[in-house]
Amino acid sequence: MSSGTLYDKVWDLHRVAELPGGATQLFIGLHLIHEVTSPQAFSALRDLGLGVRHPERTVATVDHIVPTTSQARPFADPLAEEMLATLERNCAEHGITLHGLGSGRQGIVHVIAPELGLTQPGMTVACGDSHTSTHGAFGAIAFGIGTSQVRDVLASQSLAMNKLKVRRIRVDGVLQSGVAAKDLILHIIRMLGVKGGVGYAYEFAGEAIEALSMEERMTLCNMAIEGGARCGYVNPDATTFAYLQGRPQAPVGDAWARAVEWWRSLASGPEAVFDDEVSFDASLIAPTVTWGITPAQGIGVNETVPTAAQLEPDERPIAEEAYRYMDLVPGAPIAGTPVDVCFIGSCTNGRLSDLRAAAAVAQGRQVAAGIKAFVVPGSEQVAAAAEAEGLDAVFRAAGFEWREPGCSMCLAMNPDRLEGRQISASSSNRNFKGRQGSANGRTLLMSPAMVAAAAVAGHVVDVRELLAAPAAAGASRPAVVGTPG
Repeated sequence: MSSGTLYDKVWDLHRVAELPGGATQLFIGLHLIHEVTSPQAFSALRDLGLGVRHPERTVATVDHIVPTTSQARPFADPLAEEMLATLERNCAEHGITLHGLGSGRQGIVHVIAPELGLTQPGMTVACGDSHTSTHGAFGAIAFGIGTSQVRDVLASQSLAMNKLKVRRIRVDGVLQSGVAAKDLILHIIRMLGVKGGVGYAYEFAGEAIEALSMEERMTLCNMAIEGGARCGYVNPDATTFAYLQGRPQAPVGDAWARAVEWWRSLASGPEAVFDDEVSFDASLIAPTVTWGITPAQGIGVNETVPTAAQLEPDERPIAEEAYRYMDLVPGAPIAGTPVDVCFIGSCTNGRLSDLRAAAAVAQGRQVAAGIKAFVVPGSEQVAAAAEAEGLDAVFRAAGFEWREPGCSMCLAMNPDRLEGRQISASSSNRNFKGRQGSANGRTLLMSPAMVAAAAVAGHVVDVRELLAAPAAAGASRPAVVGTPG
C-alpha cells in the first residue's frame, strides 16, 4: 500500500474517524456547488431539519445551464431560470457565497475556484461534478461526488470514503511544439484505458509535468477521471506558488510564507511508496484526436483509425460500436475528417492560455465556409482578460462567435447543442454518445489549437502545419490547408 505520497499525507490530515464498514470519514476543506446537483441536496436538508454545517467552506456559482448568447434574466428556458433562482434562494438562506452572473467572478466552477485562490495545496475538495479532479493540479485531493454526498457535505462537512491506491505517472522529456496538455492526457488515457485508473489516485510527475503551467496542469488533472481515476494531482512547487500568490483568497504576509513552507512539505518525497508506476516519453506524443465514443479511443493526428485486428480482443466490441456510431472507416486517416461545429471552451480548456493558443491559430485566417465555430470563456475573469488582450477581436475577425461564460456545448444542458448527425471538433472532455446535445451527434476531442485549426480548414488537420506557416496578420482568407496523407 502507498505511503509517504501527497495523497497519503492529505488523507491522514483530513481523517476524522474510521467507520464500522471500513470507510473513512474524511473532512472536506472546500465544497463547491452549482445549480445542477445542489437543489435536491438542499431539499433533503430541509426534510431532515438540518442546516449547513460550515457555510464559509462552501462556495457556489452558476455554470451548466446558463445560456452563452444572452444571459439576460429571466432566461428563455424556464427550467434553467428556476434552477438558478433555486440556487440563489438556497445560498441566501444558508449564508453561502454565490458568484452569480454579472458579479465579475462567475464562471465554470473548476475555473473560478483556482483563479480566486480558493483551491490550495493540501486541501480536500469536493463538488457535485465529475471533473472536480481539476483541483488536484494544486496538490489538493479533489473528488467529484453525487447529490446524496453533496447533502452529506453540506450537513457535516465530511464524506465517507474508501482510501485509494496511488499510481505515479511519470512523463519525462519535452513536448513537441504544437502538442498541448490536452494531447498529453488523451495519450495517457489511450495507453492506460478508461478503466485503467479504477481504484487509483493518479500522481502526475516527471520533467514534462514540472514544465507545465498551472493551467496546463489543470487540463491534465481535469481528465484524470476520464481514465477511471477518482482523482489526479501534481505535487505543489514554485509554479503553484507563483500562480496562487496575490489571489483574493490566498494567504498574505507572514501567513503566506508559513503556507508555502507547509505546502512544500506535502509533496511526495524520495521515500514515497506507490502502488504502481508507469512512464511515458513526452517527445513521442503527437497532437491527438479521438475517433470513437470514449476518451481512450484517441490517435495521433497523422495516424489512421485502428482496425479491429489492431486492437486487443477486449477493446473490439466497443470499437465496433464506435465504427457504426461515428461513421469512420477503420484504416482511414483521421486527418481530413470533415467537421460541422468547432467548440472552444469547457472546464478542460476554457482558460486564458487555451484561448491564446487557439487565437494564435485563428489570427489572420478565416473559419471555413459552412462551419459553425464559437469560443466560450471559462469565467467572467477569463473573458475580461481575453478582451483586454484583444483575443475576442481576433476570433471575431476570423469568423468565430465570442460568447458569454458557461459550460456551453461540453454537455449541452443549455441552448448550445449539436443537431442531428453533426460532427464537433471540441476542446471539452467527453465524446460519449449524445454528450453534446444530439442523440446522434458525434464528437472529436482535441486541444483548443487543434479545434481552431479544424475550424479554418473545415476538417481535422495537424495544427503543426499551420503553426509552421502562419497566415499573414489581417489576411481575409484562410491559408490553404491540404489533407495530410
